[in-house]
Formats: sequence, C-alpha cells, structure tokens
Amino acid sequence: MKDIDKERPYNLFSHQFVPKHELLSKKEAEELMREFHIKPYQLPYIKTSDPGAETLGAKMGDILRVTRRSPTAGSVVVYRYVVDG
Repeated sequence: MKDIDKERPYNLFSHQFVPKHELLSKKEAEELMREFHIKPYQLPYIKTSDPGAETLGAKMGDILRVTRRSPTAGSVVVYRYVVDG
C-alpha cells in the first residue's frame, strides 16, 4: 500500500460495496494477454487517480484484477488497464 493510505482515516477496501482490487505482476499480465489474445490497451481503462488504483500504488501501464460479488454469478472477475489521469 502507498503513502496515500496514511492520509485516509479508513480502509477503502473494507467497505461492502468496494470490490477486491489486485495489482497483477508482469508475468500474470503477460499470461492474461496471451490467454485472451489481446494487447493491454484493449482492456477497459482505470485512471491512476481512481481511489482503488491509488491505494494499491498502480502506475500507468499496470493491470488490475477487480473481483466483484454477484447475486447471480457468485463472483465476476474483470480486468482494467491503468492510464494516466
């Protein structure tokens, strides 16, 4: 976690409506790109200023895995490409 966490008096990810965010390693990101036959810029974007990305210390070019709870599907995993902003 980044220094920005020290500025927040609460844990962003402990709220029930905030999905789990994970920063992928370079190896995991490469495997994901190979599995889906895509380039990172083809993923939906998330800005570096997003509170979840900011808390994880995500930098431009990183990929985040966001796992959401779903009443019908159980859980849904989506990926986001980190862009400047």
